[in-house]
Amino acid sequence: MPVTVVQVGPCVVTQIKTIATDGYNALQLGFGKKKESRINKPMEGHLKKSGEARFAILREVPVDDPGEYSLGQTISLDIFKIGGRVDVTGTTKGRGFAGVVKRHGFHGGKKTHGSHSHRIPGSIGCSATPGKVIKGKKMPGQYGNERKTARNLKIVDIRPEENLMLIKGALPGSVSGVVSIKKHKFAK
Repeated sequence: MPVTVVQVGPCVVTQIKTIATDGYNALQLGFGKKKESRINKPMEGHLKKSGEARFAILREVPVDDPGEYSLGQTISLDIFKIGGRVDVTGTTKGRGFAGVVKRHGFHGGKKTHGSHSHRIPGSIGCSATPGKVIKGKKMPGQYGNERKTARNLKIVDIRPEENLMLIKGALPGSVSGVVSIKKHKFAK
C-alpha cells in the first residue's frame, strides 16, 4: 500500500484568538525548532507567553471553542485515529513557466510531414463571434507553486512515540514541505 509518512507535531498553542478580542475563534500553533539567534525580539516576546520554545512555523487553526485550550498546551496525535479520514493542504511543487503539453497534458502536434507545431497549443480564438479568447483557456503559464488540498485520505498507521502518521496516497508538496492536516468534513 503506498503511504506518505508525515511528522505531525508536537504543536504548541502560542496564541488563543477569540471573538471578543480578534473577531473570530482560532488557535495559533507553533511547530518545529528554530535557533535563538534567528528570532527577533518582538517574536521572542510573543512566544514567551506560551513557554520558552522557539518555533520555525506558526499557523492559525480555526476552532469552535477556544476556552478548551490554554497557552503552552501541546496538541499531539491523540486527536486522530487509525482508519480515520483527513484532508491535507499544502503548496504543490513549483515547475516554473510551463507549456501546454506539460501543464495541461495536450498531446502536441504532428512530428513529421513538414509540421512546425510540435508542442504549441494551436488555435486559441473563436470566430467573428465572440471574436476574443475565452477566459480560463488552457494556455502556457505558471505551473505549480499553488495551494492544493488532497481530500478524504485514509490514516493507515499512527506512531505517537515518534510523532509520525502514515497516510495512504500522495500529498501535495515537496518531500520537506509543510502541510496542514485536519479531519475530513464528513468523517465519522
